[in-house]
Amino acid sequence: MEAAMLITTISLALFAILAVFDGFYLHIFKYRLYQHPDSKTEHLTHTLRAVLFPVICYFLFLAQNSETCFYIGLAAVTADIAVLGWDAFVEKDSRASMGGLPRWEYILHLFVNGFHFATIAAFLSMKLDYSATGIEIVPGFDGLANFAVFQTLVVNLLPGAVLLAGLHVMVALPASARVWDGWRERVR
Repeated sequence: MEAAMLITTISLALFAILAVFDGFYLHIFKYRLYQHPDSKTEHLTHTLRAVLFPVICYFLFLAQNSETCFYIGLAAVTADIAVLGWDAFVEKDSRASMGGLPRWEYILHLFVNGFHFATIAAFLSMKLDYSATGIEIVPGFDGLANFAVFQTLVVNLLPGAVLLAGLHVMVALPASARVWDGWRERVR
């Protein structure tokens, strides 16, 4: 189980690094997808996924001793998968005005989502115990040395994830998007 926890931690760290580059720098800062009429739906899917990520982090990864929290986290993962499917469906048309999605960004999306779902799959492989009597939810990982590192990573990612979700919502609203655009221009 220690190795699975280490894989979960590394996958989450790689996801976080790539997701900030893709979700913040490319989508919001550089390309400003929220400003293009044909990209509004893509931005909506990114906003939904940005909002779901802190929910997954808290309810699935951190709230270890609550079955209710586990099921809320699992529901958020299920919603995330559905929104990802919708995002993949609209993405080709979304970037038509920009000449399409660059191949390198498509590859980046594969890695971002691969690490995201590898984190979840590896975590669930430890969280669910399969036995002859059925499937049980493992109540916690306090005895695992690597869990403390994973938990620290999640706790430190959570404020940034909430901030990034808030930024996605902010730029989706025209009035607050103008505020962001003003800040963006000062940075540039």
